[in-house]
Amino acid sequence: MARPTDDVQNWMHMFRWIVKLIRDEYEVDESKLVRAAVLETDCGLMIEDIEAVLGIIAESFAVRFPPATLDEIVRLEELCMLATWLKGLYKRPVFISEAFEARCRALNATCG
Repeated sequence: MARPTDDVQNWMHMFRWIVKLIRDEYEVDESKLVRAAVLETDCGLMIEDIEAVLGIIAESFAVRFPPATLDEIVRLEELCMLATWLKGLYKRPVFISEAFEARCRALNATCG
């Protein structure tokens, strides 16, 4: 399930990596996979699909998403920023709550 991540060194690389993942695994047209795309409505992903994407990201990058992550992220850009921050390659995303930040930091020593 894990995918190669050697080329991911910043936010834009992570964005591209996640776009390819969703495109390949869920056959979503790449033209729909833009930064502002809402994961469910614009990308057509079900909650189960998004959870599976989180699982692949977690396994591939050795990060952990806390419970209720889907309450914090709605858009593709948010997913990318969160994953990149958890891996220590980006600053703390401004859209996450303080309580969620604390849960993330408790699970991931690599948070930015």
